[in-house]
Amino acid sequence: QVQLVESGGALVQPGQSLRLSCAASGFTFSSSAMSWYRQAPGKEREWVATISTGGRSTHYADSVKGRFTISRDNAKNAVYLQMNSLKPEDTAAYYCSAQGFPSWGQGTQVTVSS
Repeated sequence: QVQLVESGGALVQPGQSLRLSCAASGFTFSSSAMSWYRQAPGKEREWVATISTGGRSTHYADSVKGRFTISRDNAKNAVYLQMNSLKPEDTAAYYCSAQGFPSWGQGTQVTVSS
């Protein structure tokens, strides 16, 4: 059973930073590219970033380029999203996903507000 548990979300002020974590289990983590998605109320789920199996290649949505960094630690079966210079429009529930598995965790809420 694929299991993904996101954590690290919080209420922060604009311009601040936050680091999200995703703990994975139930599959061969090192064989799957991993991604982060987010979904705000009333909007469709949006792709944020992707990292290759070994962490050598990363891809980002234009809206977060230069501000967010995705990384992974295969020894810990974990993927991370470092979020800097947060903006109110980054407010959403954030989810991680594994390539090839139509499964999502419960998500972690990020709220950027003054």
